[in-house]
Amino acid sequence: MRVVLAEDLFLLRDGLVRLLEAHDFEIVAAVDNGPDLLDALLNLRPEVAVVDVRLPPTFSDEGLRAALKAREQIPGLPVLVLSQHVEQLYARELLADGSGGVGYLLKDRVFDAAQFVEAVRRVAVGGTAMDPQVISQLLSHPSNEPAATLAPRERQVMELMAEGRSNAAIAQRLNVTERAIAKHTSNIFAKLNLPPSDDDNRRVLAVLAYLNRS
Repeated sequence: MRVVLAEDLFLLRDGLVRLLEAHDFEIVAAVDNGPDLLDALLNLRPEVAVVDVRLPPTFSDEGLRAALKAREQIPGLPVLVLSQHVEQLYARELLADGSGGVGYLLKDRVFDAAQFVEAVRRVAVGGTAMDPQVISQLLSHPSNEPAATLAPRERQVMELMAEGRSNAAIAQRLNVTERAIAKHTSNIFAKLNLPPSDDDNRRVLAVLAYLNRS
């Protein structure tokens, strides 16, 4: 799987390269600034981009801006954003086009190699990988739509879906049957007015609709 990586700190960038290569990813470019990131994404067309939000030259939102600009020209380009802190505005901008293949992780998650690699793989195939802390802040106003349309248990299921968990994993986490989770997800799809389609696709659409409109 071909990856473009953007991180300005050399040691972290080198560590991420080694980690991903050890799990059979091909790093086609590892850059340290926004302009080089945009060039790499547009010219190399990777299967997934792993991007630090803050990159030179401005150290503001250079990485995110380059990724969003690339997604405008390459619709659906999978992007996993890494950030030191939860930035609600950045998360919402990443989710805004509703096309899937997006993730937002705090950098602390990188130190859990298995979790990080799984997140990269999930985003690469069009899924979502949202950090629990990001989800918590995006859903900090439960009175807003569509959060208010979901029952408390459905909301719990929705939040775990946003982390990329399967029905089986959600059932184990909530200590209920997988059948019960399947019923909750069906109710979620209905309340979010998602038409019948491939179940994985509906899960992604549900997560995006829920997080982006909450």
